[in-house]
Amino acid sequence: MIQVLDKGYVRLVDAMGSDLSVVNSARVSYNKATETLRPEDEKLIKFLATHDHTSPFRHATLQFEVYAPLMVARQWWKYIIGSSHQDPFTAWNESSRRYVTEEIEFYIPEEDAWRSKPENSKQGSGPSLGTPIGAEATKRLLQQIEDGMKNYDWAIEQGIATEQARLFIPSAYGLMVRWYWTASLQGVSHFLNQRTDAHAQHEIQLFANAVKTLALERFPVSLSALLTE
Repeated sequence: MIQVLDKGYVRLVDAMGSDLSVVNSARVSYNKATETLRPEDEKLIKFLATHDHTSPFRHATLQFEVYAPLMVARQWWKYIIGSSHQDPFTAWNESSRRYVTEEIEFYIPEEDAWRSKPENSKQGSGPSLGTPIGAEATKRLLQQIEDGMKNYDWAIEQGIATEQARLFIPSAYGLMVRWYWTASLQGVSHFLNQRTDAHAQHEIQLFANAVKTLALERFPVSLSALLTE
């Protein structure tokens, strides 16, 4: 498990296959297989990745548990409903506050973590605003959360259904959510190539780099070949 931000984390729950799975999936066309990864097998993996022969990489899968702010989850979700890597077996299951009443947590940026808006772009962010603006932003966020949670607790006490009471939960984009994400090795690399990029939002970059570290431990040759950096 790798801790990310103040309360979040990424955990590799399970994985199927190895670098050798990619090699044997590619060589099945010739009815050949090997039991150990050899130098020529590593060359084959690099060849497959370089020339976009991606189907062998879909025979290996990874399953992650992620706990992150909602704003990160909704960016991540794009890789389920609108991905271009043609991976129909990607899966996503998220905890629901219709049923779950686990402790409600929020992502609270540190005072020096509030970033300026960029000068020449409609999205992204610039350098830290520093204090006192950052200190005031954190103060206002905490106050908003406190006020909203009072209303949520009141709703629960009055017997309002949880699925409606959650409307009072404040700071929706900072709400911490938990989900399982399962994807092929190709799907994971597609996500990493986009979300570890310097142009991606800082928060999702941190989570993507955690995914990268965990995935490289299981598929060092294949993932290295698939990543653009």
